[in-house]
Amino acid sequence: MELISASRRLELLFGEPAQEVRKLELRDFYEVDRPLFEAWRSDDRETVEETMRGHRAFLAGKAALGFPYRRVRVISEPLSEYQRMAVELADPEEGLRWLPRPLVSAVPLPGNDCLIRDDLVIFNLIGGDNQQTEIQLSTDPDVVGFCNDAFERAWSLGVPNGKYKP
Repeated sequence: MELISASRRLELLFGEPAQEVRKLELRDFYEVDRPLFEAWRSDDRETVEETMRGHRAFLAGKAALGFPYRRVRVISEPLSEYQRMAVELADPEEGLRWLPRPLVSAVPLPGNDCLIRDDLVIFNLIGGDNQQTEIQLSTDPDVVGFCNDAFERAWSLGVPNGKYKP
């Protein structure tokens, strides 16, 4: 595995040739979203809407350039407060599926969140304090194939966004 920077991650994911980006999320809370979470908790609708507009615009812009995006979120039930926020704020247009953790007990999944293209996989490593510790890149066909197979299996088991009812 090669360690890379956050800027290199974006270059690799959205570089040429344009490909679908697939994301597998395995955690119940992400510290990087703390400002959004706190705004949601305090009912600061202006900050929440501004943040979500930025997220939606980013994804729409990438899709317009030929980078479709699908995401699976493996979630514990009952939902954490963070995941309740995530379900409430999820963009109905996003290719997102919610996968309750009991459904993946026997499904081989990577040990870390990952972003997958046809030719590479990027792992986001998060420490026990929910802070990102490093970003790993693999172009090993076996690792890419494993992660892609895991994603597709998770996708097939997930509940489509908008139909998931906690």
